[in-house]
Amino acid sequence: MTAPIRLAIETELDYTFEARTAVLLQIEAAMIPEQRVDQPFIAISPVQHFARIPGHDDIGDRIWLDVEDRLTVSYRSEVTVQRLVANLSALSATPTHLLPAETVDYLMPSRYCQADHFEHIIESEFAGLAGGAAVEAMREWIASHFTYVPGVSTSATGALESYVLRQGVCRDYAHMLITLARAAGVPARFVSGYAPGVTPPDFHAVAEVFLDGTRYLVDATGMASGADFAKIGVGRDAADTSFLTHYAGCTLNRQDVRVTAL
Repeated sequence: MTAPIRLAIETELDYTFEARTAVLLQIEAAMIPEQRVDQPFIAISPVQHFARIPGHDDIGDRIWLDVEDRLTVSYRSEVTVQRLVANLSALSATPTHLLPAETVDYLMPSRYCQADHFEHIIESEFAGLAGGAAVEAMREWIASHFTYVPGVSTSATGALESYVLRQGVCRDYAHMLITLARAAGVPARFVSGYAPGVTPPDFHAVAEVFLDGTRYLVDATGMASGADFAKIGVGRDAADTSFLTHYAGCTLNRQDVRVTAL
């Protein structure tokens, strides 16, 4: 278990929508055992409807909104993170037939993590490796073969395209690591959240793998660690954890994310 790390989080969103639309918002740090959320505050411009619902796997909250025209959101909190971290290479894989039910979905291909297309990559690039040693090798492979370049990928980019481009942002790095892990038989899920030191400052995405009976965060970009990452939500891939899902055209007026280690 790591020593507690406190983070101050401030997020400002400002969007204009072309027509009245439903919006699903997920930007609040999750209140879960591995992190304590203090002084949470969220202010949302007037909307037609507001309802909280549980996030994927009951981690964090989503908020349904009915937005007429413009949406502004201000969120802030202080989060104390204290979770289990480990040397990945020393962790063994849980035999597939012993995996708990809640991990099985994270072995399967999903919209952005097409793991069934990568089995030959596992055989050629990571032969002879298993468990945490394989995941660590995958993380190192991505770090050495990918370049962090904002703007080259879109919300439609999945692991297959990222493998060809070898460029992208944290979302793409996470999808790639999750896809490789699943192809090697290691359950892996997508985690959205906040971390200090992310460049440029923004919401951040990492992978979370299931090894030795426990989940561990792994950031393929190298910008964050499990010790200083505040979770917002989890899911099969980015489709389950989008900070703002909407159903009409919109214009981004402002988006500002600030995370400071206290």
